[in-house]
Amino acid sequence: MDHPSSHDSEGALNMQPDPAAIEAGRKLFARESRFATAATDVANLPKATLPEIAFAGRSNVGKSSLINALTGRKALARTSRTPGRTQQLNFFDLGGRLMLVDLPGYGFAQAPKTAVIAWTQLIDGYLRGRTVLNRTMLLVDARVGLKDSDRQAMDVLDRTAVTYQIVLTKIDKLKKPELDDVRRAVGEEAARHVAAHPDMMAVSAQDGVGIPELRAVLAGLAQPAAETNR
Repeated sequence: MDHPSSHDSEGALNMQPDPAAIEAGRKLFARESRFATAATDVANLPKATLPEIAFAGRSNVGKSSLINALTGRKALARTSRTPGRTQQLNFFDLGGRLMLVDLPGYGFAQAPKTAVIAWTQLIDGYLRGRTVLNRTMLLVDARVGLKDSDRQAMDVLDRTAVTYQIVLTKIDKLKKPELDDVRRAVGEEAARHVAAHPDMMAVSAQDGVGIPELRAVLAGLAQPAAETNR
């Protein structure tokens, strides 16, 4: 969605969709959302029938909390205070129009090496072979910005040619000048990555800031409503 923004070109933040896009996002996420399935290896992935949006990020960056905030369901995606708990791909069907995929968190230093290898192979296999994957939302904790594990994930996404859009999370923890500094630094790095989407999002699952705008973006990537009635 190419709309004017008051921010400079170093990673445009929360581009303002038109009211129709906001309403489309509201309607999409007002539909029934349900846990569809989970996969612990590529061989067990569900049939590719709907457009998919993957949510990636470091352990405890807030992927599950964001999915819950988007869908308005407090416990659709399980959250945990224990980093590294999610060790599988979790698929959530959004009204038969879009599949949200919660990827295992990365960057958990205490995880056994065998587990890290298994997670890496699972994510890499999914990213490389999933033809219905429209975009990956790469969540970055706004309080700390990009870490080396985020940079490694960006390199993987570049190599697999998967378009990814950075979403700064937990922005309610920062004052505006701090958020602007983080946005600028992250945007400068993202601009050097070939698969990075130019528009950056900023959200708070806690107070709902940025949620309508992110819903609008995702609605633009979903299967058109008319097709679900065929």
